[in-house]
Amino acid sequence: MRLKHFNIDLGAQIFLACSDTTRLRILHLIMTNGEMCISDLERILEFTQAKTSRHLIYLKNSGILSTRKLNQWVFYQVKDEVFDILKLMLDFLKRDPVLQKDLQTFQTLFSNRELALNKFHIQPLGYQASR
Repeated sequence: MRLKHFNIDLGAQIFLACSDTTRLRILHLIMTNGEMCISDLERILEFTQAKTSRHLIYLKNSGILSTRKLNQWVFYQVKDEVFDILKLMLDFLKRDPVLQKDLQTFQTLFSNRELALNKFHIQPLGYQASR
């Protein structure tokens, strides 16, 4: 379901959630790759489990992320309702060196088959492609 009427409360919630560099990095990776689990994000961003989990919970409680459980893995993905607004925001930031480094790290780990994503043969979506 796509957002039909964007209201000020939802906008404030989204912009507040995106006001943190760490959360922007997490959102960029999830938007680019379709869905990711916490262990992959920890490895790519070089954060502790507690820090990564805290930010994922914040994003989930803000109504930006949803989860899907597969065996012992929990995969986070961007909700359809906020996909378009996040895509527009992150398109402005996609050339940032930090975000580019995160993507390079993802590609290295992905090619070495070290991510949980590969254990289930899930292909990244990429927010560059049409949804």
